[in-house]
Amino acid sequence: MESSQDRDLPATERKLQKARTDGQAARSRDLSHLAILGMGGVSMLVLAPQLLDRIQLEMSHQLLFDATTVRTPTNMLVRLQAMVLVGLVASALFALLTSAAALISAVGAGGWVWSFKPITPQFNRLNPLSGAANLFSKQQMTNVAKMVLMTTILTFVAWKYMGNSIEEMAALVLQPSPVAIRYVANWLAGGMAMLLLVVFLTALIDVPLQLFFFKSRLKMSHQEVKQEHKESDGNPQIKGRQRQRQREIADGASVTAVPKADFVVMNPTHYAVALKYDDTMSAPQVISKGTDLIAMKIRDLANSHGVPVLQSPMLARALYAHAELDQPIPATLYTAVAQVLAYVYRLKAAMRGEGRMPDAQPDPYVPPELDPLNRTTPQGNQP
Repeated sequence: MESSQDRDLPATERKLQKARTDGQAARSRDLSHLAILGMGGVSMLVLAPQLLDRIQLEMSHQLLFDATTVRTPTNMLVRLQAMVLVGLVASALFALLTSAAALISAVGAGGWVWSFKPITPQFNRLNPLSGAANLFSKQQMTNVAKMVLMTTILTFVAWKYMGNSIEEMAALVLQPSPVAIRYVANWLAGGMAMLLLVVFLTALIDVPLQLFFFKSRLKMSHQEVKQEHKESDGNPQIKGRQRQRQREIADGASVTAVPKADFVVMNPTHYAVALKYDDTMSAPQVISKGTDLIAMKIRDLANSHGVPVLQSPMLARALYAHAELDQPIPATLYTAVAQVLAYVYRLKAAMRGEGRMPDAQPDPYVPPELDPLNRTTPQGNQP
């Protein structure tokens, strides 16, 4: 087995994508805390005046008693409903704003990940040994140290802030209520701003730190990279069959070009190759080819369009094996194809009444090494 020390290669794009599919991404809790606290503080500053005015108005209604109220106590329930509605609307708006801030901060740190896998029950997580190992991992120890440091700094800042203003706060009892309330509100806002500044500085460190830990967990060994490349490339046998299928599809699609051919050469039943040549070409070209059923289709289509079909087994096999569609034929087959092409030209001229019928079809020479059915190989002198 490979140890974690062997995982020194960065994760490939495929593994990163798989991790996102599994619901894994770099997340910073400190950034979420900053977003929630910050949005909560801003919401309180912005909404508090309107909320206080509304509560004051509702309280004045609640504390208003007259003869009608005394005679019909149920009116108190109606007043209470209005008071509760104000509280529910304020709470819902506050929750909506803070939830949106938390969601935006999470997406900003690790991007949007849509997966149900993190909430799917996984019984292997119940293993106490693996759980204990996770508790003492490098990332967990770093997070604990960061939390202790952050708590210490927040406690120190809060202590200093409160210690420097304790006398002013004690003197508020001598001030009128509106002045005292305004001072307390400003004092709370200042303290919240200092605490948010500490959380903000911590988030600046935590976001890249969590990204580093996330990429470290996904690091791969050389063997894993090789295995992934092998899986990406696919099995050689499967790829071979896929290429063969692609060739068959391409050959079948080329059948439509048969009516444009000058002639078709066949190995009576298994191979068929259609060739064309004109003044714009440097050499004759194969415009259609196929085997078995496709070969039969090429033959039938050629007969229906008056394209000569000639029997030349070795030439048909050699052209099928070595000539590409819509490309000049190999130079080693120039002579053989030229002989057949000359015969076809004489045949077409005779059919138009411009000459006599040619002699028997030529049997062109094809180098044996170009015939795919030729299994013989030259043998050296045996000792």
